[in-house]
Amino acid sequence: MEIYTFALRKGGTGKSTSAWAVGHCMAQAGHRVLLVDADSQANLTRCLPLVAPAKNLTQVIDHKATLLDVMQPVGPNLWLVAADESLVVAEKGLGADLAYPLLFKKALKNLAAHIDYVLIDSPPSPNSPLTVAALTASSKVYVPAQPELFSFDGVNSLLELVAKIQDSYNPELEVGGIFLTKYAATYRKGLHHQFVKRMRDQFGALVMQATIRDNVAIPEAQVQRRSLHETAPNSNALMDYEALTQEILA
Repeated sequence: MEIYTFALRKGGTGKSTSAWAVGHCMAQAGHRVLLVDADSQANLTRCLPLVAPAKNLTQVIDHKATLLDVMQPVGPNLWLVAADESLVVAEKGLGADLAYPLLFKKALKNLAAHIDYVLIDSPPSPNSPLTVAALTASSKVYVPAQPELFSFDGVNSLLELVAKIQDSYNPELEVGGIFLTKYAATYRKGLHHQFVKRMRDQFGALVMQATIRDNVAIPEAQVQRRSLHETAPNSNALMDYEALTQEILA
């Protein structure tokens, strides 16, 4: 079982959308996938089919249930551990527990017989206990970044956190890659293309080949709580996320 976290210490970069789309692409390819919504904004939960609200990550943090108890099917080969606003209070309590970095490592250890890939959507807030716990349990972290100046700060901040996690809790953690979202190579005579070049100059091979174009098919699918495979099988959005998924699985 592989555990991957989607993380960036900045909101609005397509982190939840990417976990959602890659999860669907993996499931479509026959892999058993568990999506874990660890963000109290619950964006990942909101773009998947409705599930029982009482079964959520807060129950696991409060030691009232296991992940196996609260994971709910949201499609073929696809399960969700949902989030809601109760996660705000639960995370504050979690931060007071000295063992909080081990939350997901302990909670996920009995799922290997049931799941092939775990994708964790982490919160964007700096120094979030849930982000630390997610990275402590993960073998790789994938970093979505928009082609804009402020993304450099977010990526650099995340890489600093990864280095700390490697030193303190998880020496096997790797940066699986940085990928561009809401990307258009021809935008403003190549402004986005210039940004990608700058990213590659600074981060080298960490920048993935796949890029995600801005596409209306994404919000249209999410508002219906359906996958791109169902609502827009011929869209650029699905083409891009399938390419990203293949790069992740390679």
